[in-house]
Amino acid sequence: MFAIAASTVTSWGLYVLLPIFIAFLFFVIWDLSKKSDAGRAGTFWMFLALGAGFIGFVLKILIEVAFKKWFI
Repeated sequence: MFAIAASTVTSWGLYVLLPIFIAFLFFVIWDLSKKSDAGRAGTFWMFLALGAGFIGFVLKILIEVAFKKWFI
C-alpha cells in the first residue's frame, strides 16, 4: 500500500529523529542536574560529556558532506 524505501527511513531517523532525541537528552541532563543539586561544576561536566557526543555526531555529518562534495 504505502511503500517507503529503507534509505528514506534511515535518513529520516539519522538526520531528523536522532537530533530530536539528542535535544531531549539535553533536557534530561538539565533536569537531572537541577534535581540532584549538582552545582555549576557538576552541571558543566554532565553537559560536556553529552555535548562531546553531539559534537561528534555533527562532525560526522559534515565530514560525510565534504567527502561527497570533494571526492566523489
